[in-house]
Amino acid sequence: MQIKPSANIRQNYNEIAELCRATGEPIFLTKNGEGDLVVMDIDTFTRREKMLKLREELLAVEEDRLAGRTGYTPDELERYLDGIIAGA
Repeated sequence: MQIKPSANIRQNYNEIAELCRATGEPIFLTKNGEGDLVVMDIDTFTRREKMLKLREELLAVEEDRLAGRTGYTPDELERYLDGIIAGA
């Protein structure tokens, strides 16, 4: 984890951007010694967003399972989709 003063981004934008890309880690910026912002490259941000979405979906499936709600087996899903396609 990198921590930098917020003035550093104004003075050394290219250095901060390269550090983000090279490490794939967010950089924490401080203002007056307190946490202020987090900066990361777009690839890292996109990857984290996809991971969060997948975790949300997995939690929803697990909640359904624990509540006794059932889903479909792959074979059931295939038959269902085949029926829809045949009816179209």
